[in-house]
Amino acid sequence: MTRSIHPSAVVEEGATLGEDVQIGPFCHVGGEVRLGDGCVLHAHVVVAGRTDVGPATRIFPFASVGHPPQDLKYAGEPSTLEIGSGNIIREHVTMNPGTKGGGMRTVVGDRNLFMMGAHVAHDCRVGSGCVLANNATLGGHVIVEDGAIIGGLAAVHQFVRVGTQAMIGGLSAVVQDVIPYGMVLGDRATLRGLNWIGLKRAGTDRETLARLRKSYRQLFGEEGPIGGRVDAVSAKYGDDPMVRRIVEFMGAESDRGLCLPENSGDAA
Repeated sequence: MTRSIHPSAVVEEGATLGEDVQIGPFCHVGGEVRLGDGCVLHAHVVVAGRTDVGPATRIFPFASVGHPPQDLKYAGEPSTLEIGSGNIIREHVTMNPGTKGGGMRTVVGDRNLFMMGAHVAHDCRVGSGCVLANNATLGGHVIVEDGAIIGGLAAVHQFVRVGTQAMIGGLSAVVQDVIPYGMVLGDRATLRGLNWIGLKRAGTDRETLARLRKSYRQLFGEEGPIGGRVDAVSAKYGDDPMVRRIVEFMGAESDRGLCLPENSGDAA
């Protein structure tokens, strides 16, 4: 077992360190923290609270991970922050543990990139393969599914759901749910189509792209109640797993309603 801990770093008694952990100058690791194998903490990183950091995660200077939530209702309950493997957490990123009102857990998946100044608030659920660009902000209780991209300086309102492989443009204020593979922009953000570039980068075949295009047009470009359009698309294209992902997302219970195209006549 090989570890590298700089003499100026503070690792409190009780902390659990895996193999090949590197802790740089002036870092502080709390007594209830667990760092998985191969974790790297660059200079001036603070990891506090009941925080579990998965293997091969790299945390850059001045990140604050695991400190108490920014929630006035938080009363010191023993909530947790769980971070998966292979994440990159850049400078000045902040991540908070959960609260009693949100299930006591904030959970981050694997292989995510959190760019400078990104914030993950209490009780969030972030999937795997996501990107939060510079200063992107997630309010409390936000769900971000696998492969989603949150643009720089974008803010996602508490309780909003962001579907898999969705794209949120920079500077957007997102106050309603974003469908899987959707692309939203603006203040307040509106649905502008599907994230075609992201879908192509993910290797989606042409036949599936065609079904997604037809489904999107039927869901958001036709008249009539949106519930009826969801049922029609489900009946016609529901055998396609990606189309089914969209209609199931739209049919699920929502605290905030759906982010819809501009000038849509449907109630959110």
